[in-house]
Amino acid sequence: MIIRPSRASGLFFILLLLIPSGLFAETNIDLNGFIRNETGVLLDTDKDTEFGLLKNTLSLDLNYRNDDDTIGAKATPYIYYYTNDYKMDLREIYIDLFLDSMDIRIGKQQIIWGKADGVFITDIVSPKDLTEFLLPGFDEIRIGVTSLKLDYYMGDNTFELVWIPSFSPTVTPSEDSIWAIKRPIPPNAKLDMSKKEITPSLKNSEIFFKYSVLSSFIDLEVMGGYTWDDDPTLHMTQKVVGNQPIITVTPEHHRLGVIGGSFSKDIAGLFVLRSEAAFYYQKYFLLTTPDKITHENTDQRDYIHYLVGIDATPFWNITMSVQFIQRAILNYDDNIKDNQFDNTMTFLLRKLFMNDLLTLELFAYYGITNDDALIKPKVAYKFTDELELSAGAYIFVGDKDGLFGQYKKNSMVYMKAKLNF
Repeated sequence: MIIRPSRASGLFFILLLLIPSGLFAETNIDLNGFIRNETGVLLDTDKDTEFGLLKNTLSLDLNYRNDDDTIGAKATPYIYYYTNDYKMDLREIYIDLFLDSMDIRIGKQQIIWGKADGVFITDIVSPKDLTEFLLPGFDEIRIGVTSLKLDYYMGDNTFELVWIPSFSPTVTPSEDSIWAIKRPIPPNAKLDMSKKEITPSLKNSEIFFKYSVLSSFIDLEVMGGYTWDDDPTLHMTQKVVGNQPIITVTPEHHRLGVIGGSFSKDIAGLFVLRSEAAFYYQKYFLLTTPDKITHENTDQRDYIHYLVGIDATPFWNITMSVQFIQRAILNYDDNIKDNQFDNTMTFLLRKLFMNDLLTLELFAYYGITNDDALIKPKVAYKFTDELELSAGAYIFVGDKDGLFGQYKKNSMVYMKAKLNF
């Protein structure tokens, strides 16, 4: 299957490649980027393929500023080339206006909120691309959204408003991908996609706000939003035709209200305490057994999602980080398929050697609820400022019903080569 580029992104690439690079030196445009190869070999020999990752990337970053620093622009086109497929798109393309106490950004952009590492709690403005699960960096997992962003500055305080006119959902893996999601759909069910799309309109747009303060005492954010659930709810109906039950599954995105915040605080120079939390209003959850009266297979519940983390460098200049993350469904009913509490921890160890040229790192997710994990050891070496080689592994362990354990057969070792320019 070939992943066709959009007409706009394809034309942008063609025009860019036709422009001599020397012309950029005579303008206010900075051009840089990288070329990267990633090759991963699966440890499970029963798979149809030996490779879990064969990916070549060309990523460009163009930045413009006018002479008086009142106007800026950015475009980040990229190409992913796989064995038989490719994808070409623009990660971001926007215009900046810089005023005395306000910045205005218009266009496709990634918006990053919160203090969490490796999880999304208040960082929900930009949807996610999960076609390769959690293997890419978060700058590649986040999807840019066409939006208007206003930042108003008042001393140490910032007030941010984001308006998104057109909803973008989570991008999920294809059915033939090794990262395909197991959806709770009966094998004989009929899919009705009539309610899957959200028509762009003022009524269907999303809006977010954030207040933040950065001072010597604390780094604090408070946010809220009126948005759409990035993941569709699978509504299921059943009727009998000629003594045969016919099940219809209708994916549908629903509105969500969310409020939350985050903070980080240095504690006596010994460690940094971080916390982040969000309250989600009336999310749809699937039921184990349809309601006997309404026959609905879903129910709405509020839930909270939060983390507490500590960052420290206690000895030998080893960077350490630990996070505890919990999602809790409020007013819980035993008929809900999801667990009332879903607990996860993350662990990070990083040590630099040889004047920061060599990096040893271990990052891991541990799903406490399902006793599963994703372990990511890595070693990286910078031969020059431009060239970096790295090697490591993605190791999945645990029960097949867990978020990480379901991919146990996808454990792999990998090598990456990255050339910056």
